[in-house]
Formats: sequence, C-alpha cells, structure tokens
Amino acid sequence: MGGGELHADEIDIDVPGVRRLIAAQFPQWADLPLERIESAGTANAMFRLGGAMAVRLPRVAGAAGDVEKEHRWLPRLAPSLPVAVPVPLVMGMPDEDYPWPWAVYRWLDGETPVVGHIADPGLLAKDLAEFVAALRRIDPEEGPASYRSEPLAARDATTRAAIGELRAVVDADAATAAWEAALNAPAWPGPAVWIHADLQPGNVLIADGRLSAVIDFGCVGLGDPAVDLIAAWYLLPHEAHGVFRSALERDDAAWERGRGWALSIALDELRYYRDTNPVMASIARRVIHAVLTCT
Repeated sequence: MGGGELHADEIDIDVPGVRRLIAAQFPQWADLPLERIESAGTANAMFRLGGAMAVRLPRVAGAAGDVEKEHRWLPRLAPSLPVAVPVPLVMGMPDEDYPWPWAVYRWLDGETPVVGHIADPGLLAKDLAEFVAALRRIDPEEGPASYRSEPLAARDATTRAAIGELRAVVDADAATAAWEAALNAPAWPGPAVWIHADLQPGNVLIADGRLSAVIDFGCVGLGDPAVDLIAAWYLLPHEAHGVFRSALERDDAAWERGRGWALSIALDELRYYRDTNPVMASIARRVIHAVLTCT
C-alpha cells in the first residue's frame, strides 16, 4: 500500500491494496471502479467504490476504533438527525497486510464548505444549529465518551505549549489572553450530552448552499455541548455567528468555552500539520485569526 504520509506511524494505503482487500472480503464488488478521494482528512484514507459507495480505512492505530464505534452508533443516531450521515454497509477485517478494521459506507453527495464562498451563511448557520441541537437531544444512555470529552482545563499544558511553539506565526499574547478567558468561563453544569466534536469543513457537506450531510463521526460521544460550538469559527463567517448562537440559545459561558475549544484545536492542528498538510494548516490559521479577532 502507499500514499502521502501525514503521521510518522501511519499505514500506507493505495488503490491496489484496497482493491485486494475488497476482492478478498467482498468479492461481489471486486470489479467496481475504485479511486482515491483526495481530502484534507488526516485520520482515514478515503476511496470511492463504484458510484454509490465509499471505502474508509484508518491511517493510524488511534483511528482504528472509530470503525466499530460508527457501526454501532450511527444507526442509532441517524433517525434523530435532520441531515444525512454515513450509512455503514459492511465492516472489513484486518489481514496480513492491513492491521485494522475498515468499512464501506453509502456514498454521500455534496461539497465541503469554504468560508467566504458560502452563498447564504445565515441559512447554513441555522442548519448547523439544527443539527447540533438534534444531536444533543438524543438519549445519552450508554453513549461513549467523546474523543473530546475532557474539561477544557485538561488541555491547558498542551495549548500553552502550542502557543509557545507557534509564537513566530500567531499573536502569542492575544492567544494566551483568549485561552485564559475560556479557562475562566464557568464549567458546563449539566450532564454530558451527545456531541459530534469535530465540526470542521472536511466533515460536513453542503448542497445548494444548505447543509446536506455531516460525516466522520470518529469523535462522536458524550461531552460538554460547548465543544460543538467550534462550528462557528471553523465553518461560518463572523456575520453568521449571531444566527448560530441565537438558534442554540447558548449563554456567554458556553460561547467562551466553545471559543476556547476552537482555539485549542486549531493551535494543535497548526503545530502538527504546518509542514505536512497545507489545507489543514491553512484552515487552522484562519480559525486562530477568527478566534482572536471575533468574539
């Protein structure tokens, strides 16, 4: 297998290797066209199988558990959500050349949004808020902890380290002040709720300017609802923030924590991907700038 490396410990994955896995485990699809899908995604390699399916394979061990998580939880979550989400069709097994479970999903049409090129940001803001609110209302019983289930304060050391390392490319004083403001915001007082936890451009699809699907539920689980407020800075221009916030009825404390989550995640992404993934690095820079200039 082969492909551009984003992580020192990742598995290389290429079309011949994926075709071999499909032929061995799902021979009914062996003759379908297969092509790699280029994306800014970092945890999985994506391929289109025929016209109606997508194949997703974890690049690193840390993403391997996401396959079983999605197969278990997406069918439970999907009926309560207002837009399409991935439909798992089959789960592939490891073999001598590929070490982890992998999956085939139903293909979802749409485009990833580009901030500044969204026809009606207000409508997208309402759609995103509707999705986030619907996810939060789902019964949390037996739900797993989100990948980002920790309190914001648990990220303090790594966030400050990222600010220090990126001092030459970000306004370190402004970033520190924004981070400390988020840390000082009151904590979420309620029980953990369902959150997607990774509402970034590569994980949502739009069609005709409206939200059509939310994808990649590898981070999904229970946590502070403020985590999903990162969508404001990752997916929306500043003028649409008020629409998004009002639709969710978020108080000042939640908004401040969401701002802190967006800053912390973007700093970590910029530090990690600035030399290996230009798209992710560019998004992270834009988010950091938005957090520091738009409250």
